[in-house]
Amino acid sequence: MNRGNTLPRVPHPCTLPVPALWRVAIAAWMITLQAAQLSPASLTTRRDHLQRAARALGGDPWATTAGELLEWVAAQDWKRETRRSVYASLRSFWRWGVRAGYCSVSPAEALPRVPAAPASPRPTPEAIYAAARRAGDDRDRLILDLAAQLGMRRAEIAQVHERDVTPALIGSTLLAHGKGGRPRELPLLEPLLGRVLAACTAGGGWAFPGDVDGHLSAQRVGNLASRLMPPGWTLHTLRHRAGTIAYAGGVGLLEVSEFLGHVSVATTQRYVRPPAGGVRRAVEVTSGLRLAG
Repeated sequence: MNRGNTLPRVPHPCTLPVPALWRVAIAAWMITLQAAQLSPASLTTRRDHLQRAARALGGDPWATTAGELLEWVAAQDWKRETRRSVYASLRSFWRWGVRAGYCSVSPAEALPRVPAAPASPRPTPEAIYAAARRAGDDRDRLILDLAAQLGMRRAEIAQVHERDVTPALIGSTLLAHGKGGRPRELPLLEPLLGRVLAACTAGGGWAFPGDVDGHLSAQRVGNLASRLMPPGWTLHTLRHRAGTIAYAGGVGLLEVSEFLGHVSVATTQRYVRPPAGGVRRAVEVTSGLRLAG
């Protein structure tokens, strides 16, 4: 091989250093987000979005123009929900900059509104869920079941600790550290209760011990589950499975929304696939051919 003709290796953008002026600005902005009690996962996401912008735009963040920002985002091949999330981070950052007096106008106000994607629930089929459980070990099965049965997010699963389990005469509960710093209590029934407590005992308190503040990262938890399922099926689609089965079992949409930890029922509608024949049953009810409920 002629090594003299070898092309130089281009570093991945994520490995490039964040420019100094951006680094200082992002650190100050993060303090305000922490004061607003955003969850650790949300803080990481927001920081990652701005660091990505910093590496691409360079220079002084407070001198960035709307044109420069638009040119950069337009060149990105992002899915719709990723684009919506990044735009939200950019707007938050520069609105904070205006309030703090670092700039007079936010270039992020020029970003177009990206409509939410149409509701497309994708509950994991039962056959895929069952096959994944058979393929995994005890830890894998517990991760899968916390998503499929309790509707927990990967970040919530990663943070399960024995202190979050509260035994009670009328039923034990598990405190899930939800998205946006919104915890919620989930009923924890047997045999899942015993399996969670056993995992926490073995892990020194954490159900899934690791190197991120003592537990596995959310990404690692997601990867452990995804490797057991065909492409396209994830812990997230197991959450869809949990919501869909609860709704099909007669749980109201408001209750399913609370169960999944959503702020808006509109979000829940993106997770829950209505049972087949629902429209026909609705007509039968309104026609007096079937009793509601």
